[in-house]
Amino acid sequence: MPDLDLDVTGYANGGAGVARHDGRVVFVTGALPGERVRARIVDDNHASYARAAIVEVVDANEHRIDPQCPAAAAGAGCCDLSFVDAPYARELGANALHDVLTRIGRLGPDAPRSPGVEALGDRPAGWRVRTRLAVGADGTVGLRGRKSADLVTVPCAAPVPGLLDGVAALGGAPGTELVLAVGSDGRRHIAELAAPTRAHKRGRGRDRRGRAQRARSARTAPRAVRAIEGDGHVDYAVGDRTWSIPVTGFWQAHRNAPAVYSAAAADLLDAVGVSGDVHLWDLYGGAGVFTAALCGAGRGFTVSGSDIVDTDPSALAAAERTLADEPVLTHRGPVATTVADLEHPDVVVSDPPRSGAGADVVDAIVAASPTAVVHVGCDAASFARDLGRFAVQGYRVREWRGFEAFPMTHHVEAMAVLTR
Repeated sequence: MPDLDLDVTGYANGGAGVARHDGRVVFVTGALPGERVRARIVDDNHASYARAAIVEVVDANEHRIDPQCPAAAAGAGCCDLSFVDAPYARELGANALHDVLTRIGRLGPDAPRSPGVEALGDRPAGWRVRTRLAVGADGTVGLRGRKSADLVTVPCAAPVPGLLDGVAALGGAPGTELVLAVGSDGRRHIAELAAPTRAHKRGRGRDRRGRAQRARSARTAPRAVRAIEGDGHVDYAVGDRTWSIPVTGFWQAHRNAPAVYSAAAADLLDAVGVSGDVHLWDLYGGAGVFTAALCGAGRGFTVSGSDIVDTDPSALAAAERTLADEPVLTHRGPVATTVADLEHPDVVVSDPPRSGAGADVVDAIVAASPTAVVHVGCDAASFARDLGRFAVQGYRVREWRGFEAFPMTHHVEAMAVLTR
């Protein structure tokens, strides 16, 4: 098929520009609204739409800038919007999120509109405290290419200063992955994850947190871990509390995210008038950062008890250590079945992986009839589907917020508070 000259009229969740050709939608990677581009079809397997890649930007959007991430410019699958100025990228994210909430979540025209996507810091680079690199067959260390197994050795702009220093000489074994993390104390820790088995490879994709939870729940054999630098655990602080998390364990990638998200949850509960002593369910709660924040929120409510549910034993162990002075119980197991045996909640915080909570978990929350639910989503479509299921069962979104969780990318973290 010859290259197409397209007028880009919109922006879709997922980060592509939206154009039309012969009445058919074309999603153009790397294109912005208002642009005219020459593009090449790269996926023509769907009747209702096609996907294309830019060959040339004929007329550029005024917010297009020189790429700010060298790795992304070299083809890595990291900072896919590093060619867009930051305020406009947040505007695109806010519009895409609102579109998905009304179209997929079917929240209706009376749904509250977010004031916009909020930045988590004052600069788009140097925010990432955790990253994962692949080691090639020849020992090369780098990021995987965008939709490619090729490795890009040019450094990404997202990691905090010093995180990537000397990575080429770390000596990881071919086929392994290196997990690099820097704690709140500034210390760097690096662990090598053994080459994945065939079973692990089948689960490959972006939803690492969800894959890890499913694997732990199914009691599959974990990948071997070898310390290369630092200790086996990283110390992360939020407020006056510190958590010790395995280098390969889950923690928010943005250095400011845990503090911002946990404060936002408290703000949202205040906004809907939660008061008095409340019992909390902290679902997919990991190390209990939300529980810690709400226990010490100093708002109109007091957490008299919290049940933290997760499938990660190391995260739950960290929660028990850090929150030993709080009325907290931890529970290891799948959320949908574990909550059946818990004390009735007044408030639920649900922070599922990218795939969302899903029908079983939403239904279990609704059946418990909490006064308020704070639901978190790191994928707009999954978040919208979950909120839509809450809505048909009588829970309405009262307020929601969006966050620039991964600057220079299309990803938006969203958080909503719902009441009956």
